[in-house]
Amino acid sequence: MTSRKAEEIQHEGASGGWGSVSGMAKVLLREKPTPASLDTLLHQNKPHGFMCTSCAWGKPKHPHKFEFCENGAKSTLWELTSDRCTPDFFAAHTVTELLGWQDYDLEMQGRLTEPMRYDAATDKYLACTWDEAFTGIGATLRTLDPKSVIFYASGKSALEQSYLYGLTARFYGNNNLPDSSNMCHETTSVGLKQVIGSPVGTCVLEDFETCDVILYFGQNPGTNSPRFLHPLQEAVKRGCKILTFNPVREQGLVRFINPQNPMQMLSGHATELSHMYLQVRPGGDIAAMMGMCKHAFALDAARREGGEDGVFDRDFIAQHTSEFDDFAAKVHATTWHDIERESGLTRADLEAAADIYATAKNVIAVYGMGLTQHVHGTQSIGMLVNMLLLGGHIGRDGAGACPVRGHSNVQGQRTVGISEKPELVPLDVLARQFDFEPPRDKGMGTVETCEGILAGTVKGFISLGGNFVRAIPDQEVVETAWSAQAITVYIATKLNRSHLVHGKASYLLPCLARSEDDVQASGSQSVSMEDSFSHIHGSVGKRKPASEHLRSEVAIVAGIAKATLPPNPTWRWDEWTADYGKIRDLIEATYPDQFKDYNARMFDAGGFYRGNPARERDWKTETGKARFTTPTVLSAVGVGDAPGRYHLITMRSNDQFNTTIYGHSDRLRGLEGSRAVLLMNPQDIERDGLHVGDVVSLVGDAGDGAERSVGGLTVTAFNLPSGCVGGYYPEMNPLMPLWYHDVDSKTPAAKGVPVRISAGKKPT
Repeated sequence: MTSRKAEEIQHEGASGGWGSVSGMAKVLLREKPTPASLDTLLHQNKPHGFMCTSCAWGKPKHPHKFEFCENGAKSTLWELTSDRCTPDFFAAHTVTELLGWQDYDLEMQGRLTEPMRYDAATDKYLACTWDEAFTGIGATLRTLDPKSVIFYASGKSALEQSYLYGLTARFYGNNNLPDSSNMCHETTSVGLKQVIGSPVGTCVLEDFETCDVILYFGQNPGTNSPRFLHPLQEAVKRGCKILTFNPVREQGLVRFINPQNPMQMLSGHATELSHMYLQVRPGGDIAAMMGMCKHAFALDAARREGGEDGVFDRDFIAQHTSEFDDFAAKVHATTWHDIERESGLTRADLEAAADIYATAKNVIAVYGMGLTQHVHGTQSIGMLVNMLLLGGHIGRDGAGACPVRGHSNVQGQRTVGISEKPELVPLDVLARQFDFEPPRDKGMGTVETCEGILAGTVKGFISLGGNFVRAIPDQEVVETAWSAQAITVYIATKLNRSHLVHGKASYLLPCLARSEDDVQASGSQSVSMEDSFSHIHGSVGKRKPASEHLRSEVAIVAGIAKATLPPNPTWRWDEWTADYGKIRDLIEATYPDQFKDYNARMFDAGGFYRGNPARERDWKTETGKARFTTPTVLSAVGVGDAPGRYHLITMRSNDQFNTTIYGHSDRLRGLEGSRAVLLMNPQDIERDGLHVGDVVSLVGDAGDGAERSVGGLTVTAFNLPSGCVGGYYPEMNPLMPLWYHDVDSKTPAAKGVPVRISAGKKPT
């Protein structure tokens, strides 16, 4: 089998289609939601409806009849399951026993129903009242140095509770507000801010209606944002060309059958999406873009010498950019030999891609974590922006930078103050608004939090959603040190592994899901979130809560704050809990330019746009202009090639969203069953004397002397570049050193982890 070509080995079916319908049906049958849950799906991502808790893709002004995707439906049905994880379940199992369970089995126990506290004598979680939980949490937090406590936030929490959560941390006395952005897209926030003055993408959803070239880097829409496939399909149909750069040949960018198109469903005729699909080496995007720029410079010079218009927008470059000459000199000095070596692509392919780029009037550059999760990921973003600036492709319709976010409100949380960086938060405004002196020192992000756990300086951890301990680098090492903390508090809908890794005191606080009716003193409440395009959307939950004991995230945050903080007449926790509109009034007062008439606009069709200076060509940078950057490396990986060394790409399956595992079918890659697989190039398998089906271990090869390994992996032939291997996140996290992260943003470098293969027994 190892002699077969890679493209013959990998599954080549279309994304979408009947496979997508089947995937949703499996979850529907397993979770057994109520008939009313189907009504939630019909109103999902629509005005005055429920906003999906899965990805942050935009919600159109004119939605489809079914404005949800396979994974969005899975996420909704997963929350609205009829299964319940009650105190009886915890009475039957010790925490130590549950630590041996698989992630999938833990979450499949269903919705948490009552607040629980950890009892060390029995090694079990025991039911407690809300008053007991808040009193115990507050009593412990008041004994701790505020600088030693972490307030982590999952990107799933809406704007209202996120804003209150950030206030709570600052009222308590710290800026220790890491969130899931630290682990995924923080490189965007840092990289884009440096070069265009905006920490978020510049596109809006309508730009995909007029672009004619899409440069697509390191993102998988088929699994991570399937609703994106609709505008991609429409763009291709009108003649737009998609140039894809990704080590993995993802079916969501190869071909697509639209489940809402009866003719496609019946005929099975798919839309071919990528005009070119270039399987770049991990971290080789800088080199690939450098090659395209090198050819574009040659084309520009030739056209101008011939009296034609050049490739570049020279007026835009002169008026709106700085440091162009330095970048041009770097392009001319870089050799094709180095470009081909580091990108893994041929000069001919890169020149062909550049020829297409050179003809475009409107270019959008789409990217995901395949571009950013590298040691030099910030330089990758700088290079991507360089390509856009050459043609003036920022600040006009149909063009711009488009990072695709993960969690439904991960961008919005940053907008309303969930940040460890005080310079990103209007602290002077908050000081006047709430009559207190905010902490001004930098707080801890994800990496610093883990370092503090290992050093014993972090004494408390509060988690607003998420599965932090499972998602981090050096996961096993940090987990071992976790129990030294004085207290851990987990706010959640379902049980996950992080809840079982606890401090001396620990509380598990069950919350309402976004799809459930949140009734407070003033009546049913609504919440809001921000999508990847900086649009704010209101969301209304209508389903009956899973338990009468559940509380909303707003109520839980307020309960912890009231039990912990001293009285202050401007801190009106009960009023804010009673009416979330008053929280939105606070947000508008803090950010008046972005949230003007917040309550009045939150249910606008398509959301309301909070604005982006870079889209208006107002550059909030050090130079006052958009900045060309000169890369110092051609490969974004932090540890280079060596004999026997591979670069591991961690990836998510089609049956997964972040650390949540919905099942064991990775349909779009043709993989079923076990997640304990090692994906390898067939020629690499043969060269290393391995065979398909061998069981091997991966060991870390970062050169720091630490022992890291993941065993029991079945060798599986897959279409990957030579020298690259693939495995599932989060199972591969123990191989990722905590220090192995982007230089500027400290985002873990999960898409190019240095490893070696340790052979195990062959299959019988």
